[in-house]
Amino acid sequence: MFYAMIGEDAPSTLERRMAVRPEHLARLQALKDEGRLLIAGPMPAIDSPDPGPAGFAGSLVVAEFDSLASAEKWLAEDAYVREGVFARTSVRPFKKVLP
Repeated sequence: MFYAMIGEDAPSTLERRMAVRPEHLARLQALKDEGRLLIAGPMPAIDSPDPGPAGFAGSLVVAEFDSLASAEKWLAEDAYVREGVFARTSVRPFKKVLP
């Protein structure tokens, strides 16, 4: 089943986010290579594809896992969680309908 994982950035963590981004992206690439990643990306803090110093409000990842517990464990081990980029996270089952 797919799960939507949302992380909300803590204030003033853009520099920290950028420092651990390669590790975060490597984990996403592994999900993609396994054919389990549906979509992933950051949510800019302002209405712009390049928010510059405004940074990001958070990130969304939708990926396939065996269970809710597996998805929660994956997110808990992510660099953005471990390094305090995300102030809050949530994981919810996701049913893909379109396209």
